[in-house]
Amino acid sequence: MTLGRSAIANNPAQEVQNPDLLDPGARLQDVLGRNRESGKGGVYAVCSAHPQVIEAAIQQSVEDGTVLHVESTSSQVNQFGGYTGQAPHQFAQWIRGLAARAGVPAERVLLGGDHLGPFPWRNETASSALEKACELVRQCVLSGYNKIHLDASMACANDGSVGLPEQTVADRAAFLCQVAEKAYGELPSDSPRIVYVIGTEVPAPGGESLEAHAPATTKAEDVHRTLEIFQRAFAERDVASAWERVIGLVVQPGVEFGSDVVFAYDPDKARSLSAALSAHPRIVYEAHSTDYQSQRCLEQLVQDHFAILKVGPWLTFAYREAVLALTAIEREMLTTRPGRRPSQVREAMEKAMLRNPIHWRSYYHGSEPEIRHELTYSYSDRCRYYWNEPSVQEEVGRLIDNLGAQSIPPTLVSQFLPLEYEAMRGGQFQPTPEILIRNHIGHVLRVYARACAG
Repeated sequence: MTLGRSAIANNPAQEVQNPDLLDPGARLQDVLGRNRESGKGGVYAVCSAHPQVIEAAIQQSVEDGTVLHVESTSSQVNQFGGYTGQAPHQFAQWIRGLAARAGVPAERVLLGGDHLGPFPWRNETASSALEKACELVRQCVLSGYNKIHLDASMACANDGSVGLPEQTVADRAAFLCQVAEKAYGELPSDSPRIVYVIGTEVPAPGGESLEAHAPATTKAEDVHRTLEIFQRAFAERDVASAWERVIGLVVQPGVEFGSDVVFAYDPDKARSLSAALSAHPRIVYEAHSTDYQSQRCLEQLVQDHFAILKVGPWLTFAYREAVLALTAIEREMLTTRPGRRPSQVREAMEKAMLRNPIHWRSYYHGSEPEIRHELTYSYSDRCRYYWNEPSVQEEVGRLIDNLGAQSIPPTLVSQFLPLEYEAMRGGQFQPTPEILIRNHIGHVLRVYARACAG
């Protein structure tokens, strides 16, 4: 059973008393409310469309009995397909179908739209880009996305070279909220609620390109001003009721990663930022770019009310680690089977990236050898944009076929995937290539699960 909008509105206490009956948005609000009260418990959002990452996230949800929280950005998934080739309804059906087959009930699947706004069309005029952004928001809501991050902070072609005034950003976000609320009104009356996140004091979708120093932490006075401006903009656009479902504000807690550096969370630098929430009892912070933080840092973030943690590149980074480790195992195994051609995953990936450098050119710098190193091993993990290239998929398929033709010796697992070796020796699984990959991604997910467990 799920509670519809009218039932929850008439009995808000039921949100806490009966969490098993809640729809995904209400479940989220329940967790975040408890975080505001105690500093314990949070949620993590899997920001990836990679099939192996999604399967690992579903497995983690099954093991923990927690909400499967998956988000897509405006560049990944949009009405034109994005770089994944999927429209919102396709992405939603895919995630829900995989979850259902794994036994995750619909009320435990939370879909989010990240950085929904004009970013993919920022080279067009503001009116054109916003029109496309409105259609994206509309399609996300009608496709059953429960959590909408309204992000209209990107300047468009006719906005000038100076950053947008915050009032303009807020007004455009409120306009997008109008579209979302109208679309929500077209859904059946018992549809799960939608909730909103605002703010964008983080790098643009795709990641940071500079890494000289740690990013500055958001100032407390900026939090108060932003919330005041946005609340007023919502009222002026006649979506004041939606403001009651604004659950989070994106801020910069001082965490980030670049090509070969990770800036760890420092709670002392974020103390005044964390304390600023005392004036806004319904709001928590959403922390982007938390990839590669230690479990302790993630736990500290949750304690300081950065209760929504985003993770993406670290998950595909782990996927790449596992795949390349398996290619090393493959080479060793095929020395005794000369009839099979070894896969060439790394070579195919590098060729694909060099053939179409649009996703990494502005991120990687240096000599040719340095760039070639970063193409594969960078924390920025720009190769995540190329796994669906046919030539790369073909080589990954060859790798899986080669390793599936015979048992993988445990000594090779120990040599190249020692974390998986320990789990295998503990009787948790047999070392098939698919399970080894999924378990390696799972190590990252378990760090977040433990940090958010409260």
